[in-house]
Amino acid sequence: MKMRIGWLLPLLALAACSGGGSRGGQALAPAALGKPAPDFTEPLVHGGTLAMSSLKGKPVYLNFFATWCPPCNEEAPDVNAVARMYAPKGLDVIGVDVLENAKKAASFVAEHHLTYPAVVDDGALRDAYNINGMPMHVFIDRDGIVRKIVVGELSKAQMEADVAIILPHS
Repeated sequence: MKMRIGWLLPLLALAACSGGGSRGGQALAPAALGKPAPDFTEPLVHGGTLAMSSLKGKPVYLNFFATWCPPCNEEAPDVNAVARMYAPKGLDVIGVDVLENAKKAASFVAEHHLTYPAVVDDGALRDAYNINGMPMHVFIDRDGIVRKIVVGELSKAQMEADVAIILPHS
């Protein structure tokens, strides 16, 4: 009797997305609504690093994804459209590939023609944001305060409504 476990691999990968996070032996402060977003420095998919502190003063939309996640793949074009639409208003969208390698993350970026940067998370951000499902969306205002966290696929209209919460009003 042949047993098929292909469906089990994504579940095991997601189950691995729990536990305490650390960065070089130091735990990141956990993310919470109304609190400052955890600071981080993560490797960018195409080289270099990105620090959350470098985004201070800008509204930030973190989109946590994995290449194996069907909803992540389905919503990627909408995340990209929102990134392009709101970049002129100062929005920074950052993709966060959770627990994969730069090669897989780069493939996802290329496949979906993403115009925003993506970082490869080794688990520290996964833990700091207590990810228990993907995709996950985190909306951070220009003061660095987490204003909304959504687990699960969003429509483009929902993304736009959530971005409106963090954009400066003029």
